[in-house]
Amino acid sequence: MKSYWIDSVKDRKKFKPLEENVKTDVCIIGGGLTGLSTAYNLSQYKIRTVLVEKDEICKQTSGNSTAKITSQHGLIYKYLTDSKGKDFARKYYEVNERAIRNIKDIIDKENIDCNFEYQPAYVFTQKVQEVQKIKDEVEAVNAFGGRAKFIEAKDIELNKLNSEEYVENSDEKLKISGDNIEKENLNLERDVVKEKMKQVLPIKAIAGIEFENQAQFNPYKYGMALARICSDSGVKIYEYTKAVYVDIEDDDEYYVITLENGYKIKAKYLVVATKYPIINIPGFYFIKMYQSTSYAVAMQTKEKLFEGMYISSEEPIISLRTAKFGNDYLLIVVGFDHKTGTDIDLSNSYKYLEEVAKSLYPTGNIKYHWNTEDCITLDKIPYIGEYSKMWENAYVATGFNKWGITTSNIAAEIITDKILGEKNEYEEIFKSTRLEPIKNIKEVTNMVKESVNSLVVKKLEVPQEEAKQIQNGEGKIVEVNGQKIGVYKNEDGEIYKVNPVCKHLGCELSWNNLDKTWDCPCHGSRYDYKGNLIYGPSVKSLAE
Repeated sequence: MKSYWIDSVKDRKKFKPLEENVKTDVCIIGGGLTGLSTAYNLSQYKIRTVLVEKDEICKQTSGNSTAKITSQHGLIYKYLTDSKGKDFARKYYEVNERAIRNIKDIIDKENIDCNFEYQPAYVFTQKVQEVQKIKDEVEAVNAFGGRAKFIEAKDIELNKLNSEEYVENSDEKLKISGDNIEKENLNLERDVVKEKMKQVLPIKAIAGIEFENQAQFNPYKYGMALARICSDSGVKIYEYTKAVYVDIEDDDEYYVITLENGYKIKAKYLVVATKYPIINIPGFYFIKMYQSTSYAVAMQTKEKLFEGMYISSEEPIISLRTAKFGNDYLLIVVGFDHKTGTDIDLSNSYKYLEEVAKSLYPTGNIKYHWNTEDCITLDKIPYIGEYSKMWENAYVATGFNKWGITTSNIAAEIITDKILGEKNEYEEIFKSTRLEPIKNIKEVTNMVKESVNSLVVKKLEVPQEEAKQIQNGEGKIVEVNGQKIGVYKNEDGEIYKVNPVCKHLGCELSWNNLDKTWDCPCHGSRYDYKGNLIYGPSVKSLAE
C-alpha cells in the first residue's frame, strides 16, 4: 500500500547508494523530514554534510503522515501547564508556531510546490463529559498568551455533514470496500465493524477548540524538494545505504559510521534522525519510548467537504483533513492507532476508517489505504539535542508523538544551532538527556507490561503437524516442546518460517493479520512475513 502523498510524485529524484569510504563534517542518518530539514539548514552555511537513508527519501513516516502543520497537538497545553509550568507550555506553543512560519518561509524562498494552504485546526469532542477538558485546554492556552477559541456545536463546520442519516440507515447502506473479503464472512465482518463504530458514529461534535492560521501540505512533495535543493547545494545524499554501527576514533574527534555494505563514513558531527534511534547504548531511548501504528484511508469526493483540520479528543482518535486530487478532492481519515505489536485483531482497521469516510460522504470512492508508525515518549515531550552526555557532537531527534511536521523543523533548528555552537532558546524544553520522574504513569505501566511479557529469545523448527493446523493466509506463533516459531502460510499454502524474536533487543514478535507482518510490541520494529526488516529501530532482518 502506498500513501496518496507518495503516489502523487511520479518523477522523484533518485539517489545512488554510497559505495566508497568518505569523510565529512556532518553525517545525518535518516532521510525523513528531520534529516532533510537539518541538511537544508546546514547547506545554508556551506557545511559539508552527508545524509544516508536505508530505504528511499521520505518513504516511511514522513511520506505517510497526515501532514498537519500545527501547534495544536491534541489536549497538550493543560497537561504541560500542570506538569511543567505555564512558561514551559508557552515555549512549546511558541516554537511550534515558529515552525509553521519557518516551513512557509522555506516554501516561499525555494518556490516549492507542495500544496501548502492555511487552515484552522480543531480538536473536537462528541462526549458531554469531555467538554470541561476542552474548556480547560482553551483556558490554559490563553493564560500564557496563546490564541485558542472555544467553539460550540453550531459553529463546527464538520457537523453540517449529515453522518447521522448515514448511520441510521447503516443496515442497508453499510459498505465494506476492503480487498479480498469473502462473501461468507461479509455479514460477520459487518457486525464487527458496526459494533465498533458505535463508539464513533455519527460524528456529532458538541464542542471544540479552534487554532487559527495553522496549515497543511503534501509532505512528500516538500521532502523531495528539500532533497533536490540540498543535493544542488552540495549535500551528499545516498539512498539504500544502511548504517549499522557507530564507533569513535582519532582521540574521540571523529565518529565512524559503518554501513551494511562495509564502507565507512568518518564525521566530526553525527545526527541520528531515524525516527527511532538505532543506537541503543548510550542514550537508552528504548526505555523511554514505544511505537504506535495508525491507519489512514483517502476517499475521492467531488467537493471540498469542509474547511479546517479536525481531531477528536477522546479515544478512538479520529483525525480528518482534505487534499486536492486533480479536479476533485480527497477526504483523509486517520486513526484507530494502537501500540505496535499489540496482539489484537487488526483485520478491520481500514474498514473502521472507511465507515467514518462513508458516513461523511456516502457516494465517495476509497482510493488509498496506508499506515505508519510514530514514536511516543512517556512524558509526551520529544527528545531533541545531545544523543548522550557520553557522546560529544552527536545529536538525536525522536519521539515526536505523531506531530512530526512542526517538530521536524524544530529539531533541525536546534541541532543546527548546536553544530554552529549557538544557543537555541527552546532547546531546554526538548532536552534529550533529561532524567526526570515520569508523570504519565499510564504509558509507563503499559510499556513495562508489554516489554516484560515479550522477552523470549529461542530459535526453532516447525513440525509438519503444526503447519497443517494453520489456515491459508494465516500467521501465528506455534509452540513445540516449549519453544516458539513464527509461521505464515500464504494463500497458496506455502509455508514461511521465522524466529519470532526481534533483532533489536530480543522481544517476542506478534503477528499482524492486516499487513501480514511480524511486529515487535517492545520498541516497534516490524518485519515482513519472510523476516525482512521494514521498520526500525532494529537494523537487521530476522535471518541475519
